[in-house]
Amino acid sequence: MMREYLGEIYRLQSMPEGATTSLLAERLEVSPSAVVRMLRRLAEAKMLTHVPYKGVTLTPAGEREALKSIRRHRLLEVFLVKVMGFGWEEVHAESHGLQLTISEAFEDRMDAVCGYPTHCPHGDPIPTKDGRIAPTNDQPLTEVGVGASAVVRRVKTDDAGKLRYLAELGLVPGTPIRVVNRAPFNGPLRLQIGAGAKPAEHVIGTEIAQVVRVEVVK
Repeated sequence: MMREYLGEIYRLQSMPEGATTSLLAERLEVSPSAVVRMLRRLAEAKMLTHVPYKGVTLTPAGEREALKSIRRHRLLEVFLVKVMGFGWEEVHAESHGLQLTISEAFEDRMDAVCGYPTHCPHGDPIPTKDGRIAPTNDQPLTEVGVGASAVVRRVKTDDAGKLRYLAELGLVPGTPIRVVNRAPFNGPLRLQIGAGAKPAEHVIGTEIAQVVRVEVVK
């Protein structure tokens, strides 16, 4: 359970709000008082430090343990999609429960069965066994200029409805896109999605575009 907390703190550290007690309680589906108790234990174990007004941040030792949790979670997501046939919108919740029950040997076998994947179904890098994680070089689709071409690299949401919608549009990691037009005043984007002579064209709103992270093609 401690490792699961550390993994969630690692994810939240990169968000503007930081890893606050309320966000941790929401993401881990526990009470704020339970979060406070666990954070106290993790601080005593030298896994994290408290940053005033920004929640908590991991120590190097805490980050190593967090990456182990993230590795297991993302490997489970790959396994559930590739082997078990789950949709990518289902696997975050399933992995959340399963990662506390499997052994390290099971984790290694999943890795081998899935062909030693480097990224989860949503495009996030999978940490290595020795605690390294590949850097990301992408940006929100909302920041891409009109006329620019890009490739979808990650989708940053656990919302099942949004993930189903993005899959229907073909906005999944590895898909080439081009921004055709953008309405003024933070309006919707018109995109060409996919390769070939006649790529599909769709209009998406700013809310959904914000969770799609892309790498611009120079």
